[in-house]
Amino acid sequence: MRLFVPRETNPDETRAALLATDAGKLVKLGAEVEVEAGMGDSIGVADAAYEKAGAKVSDQRTASLAADIVAQIGLPSNEDIAHLGKGCIHISVLDPFNNPKTIKALAAAKVSAISLDMIPRSTIAQKMDVLTSQASLAGYVAVVLAAERHKKILPMMMTPAGTISPARVFVIGAGVAGLQAIATAKRLGARVDAFDVRPEAQDQIRSLGAKPLVVDLGETGQTKDGYAKKLTDEQLAKQRDAMARQCAQSDIVITTAKVFGRKAPLIVTNAMLDEMMPGSIVVDLAVETGGNVEASELGKEIERKGVLIVGQPELQRRVPVPASQMFSSNVTNFIEHFWDKDAKHLTLDRDDAIIQGCLVTHAGDIVHPALKEAID
Repeated sequence: MRLFVPRETNPDETRAALLATDAGKLVKLGAEVEVEAGMGDSIGVADAAYEKAGAKVSDQRTASLAADIVAQIGLPSNEDIAHLGKGCIHISVLDPFNNPKTIKALAAAKVSAISLDMIPRSTIAQKMDVLTSQASLAGYVAVVLAAERHKKILPMMMTPAGTISPARVFVIGAGVAGLQAIATAKRLGARVDAFDVRPEAQDQIRSLGAKPLVVDLGETGQTKDGYAKKLTDEQLAKQRDAMARQCAQSDIVITTAKVFGRKAPLIVTNAMLDEMMPGSIVVDLAVETGGNVEASELGKEIERKGVLIVGQPELQRRVPVPASQMFSSNVTNFIEHFWDKDAKHLTLDRDDAIIQGCLVTHAGDIVHPALKEAID
């Protein structure tokens, strides 16, 4: 069975979907691995490293796309989809609820499309979970980016010239990205406060040495996939009042609240920004899906009344080496998990809970029930 990994066509993408070490693992499984020439250039991995691992290097992208399996990071273009073979298994981050045209094109091409961002958040699937691996890096980068731009230092310092108070960091959302942001800010010596609508997240916040902002919102909870449930208008208003007070006394605010497949909730309003101290920094990690911050703009860093609002997308791209390592490992683990060693074949077991969660098109149809309903 032939696996082809093409170069990413997005000029902003810095990551590589497969590293040479993981290519070698797949070759040992019995897969015929082929990568597009120059795929690892952005992270300093030469074509020769892939060849040494047993993979082939292709300079014929169009012909190579006819492989049995094609794996990449971003969305395939319509041109690439046209060259995929009938029955091809395509593995990537499809963000399917926001890209219905691509999903329809994959279905029409009779491609079995695996959306890695749809993999269930179960224990057995953790090793394949690209959302978790990449969000963790984004949370880390958010703090480093804010620290670099801020005119203060994060840790407390006691010197003969006087004592410098620690910077105050407020993290909104204690999911994977939020927890990593909390941990990073604490390691840098900041005083960290954090908020999450899920009551069970408070223990996680405390375990990292941060102080949870406690707001009595009444009944809240999370979905079966681990995401926070949507709040009522009354709950949102109460939450914003408490967070407005916290934002006003914070040097750095990092928002991480996303709702999969839907627009990100508005959390930090312009009125809240107006109460923040000049020189403060806000990093919006949900800017790709509409943003948690009213004034944030995709791909821009803007100043509003002395407050810097950072809306840079996909922060994990700023650390492409570990981001590529994690993504490559996630993809390799997925293929290994469903690989039939005797037949040397990737098998999509339609009865498997992981496949049911992430297989979005198959044999000419959109097969994921929720996605099919949303697109129809």
